[in-house]
Amino acid sequence: QVQLVESGGGLVQPGSSLTLSCVASGGSFRSYTMAWFRQAPGKEREFVASAFRNSGSTQYANSVEGRFTISKDNAKNTVYLQMSSLQPEDTAVYYCAASGRVIWSSQTRADAYGNWGQGTQVTVSS
Repeated sequence: QVQLVESGGGLVQPGSSLTLSCVASGGSFRSYTMAWFRQAPGKEREFVASAFRNSGSTQYANSVEGRFTISKDNAKNTVYLQMSSLQPEDTAVYYCAASGRVIWSSQTRADAYGNWGQGTQVTVSS
């Protein structure tokens, strides 16, 4: 079991940038696929981005491709989500997730991940 702690959320204006961090402990970080999901009020949790275990190959939701970047730092057991050109529709609680077993084709499914952080709030508003 791996423990995940997110940080970096906050209130920003439209067009701004923000970087979220997720520190993992208790597992072999390199062997985990790491992902970011988000959940807005009244909506289901949705996939944002993932970095596949070992290779680090990435996937993005269409809504964030070109604006968000996920990266894994294996030396620091940390996954980052760099967000730019933020818009009000990006407002949500952002969750970090980890799985040592998820297959490539299932990375976008929340139920494929057994380890979750507590979430960090991102609010984009003028």
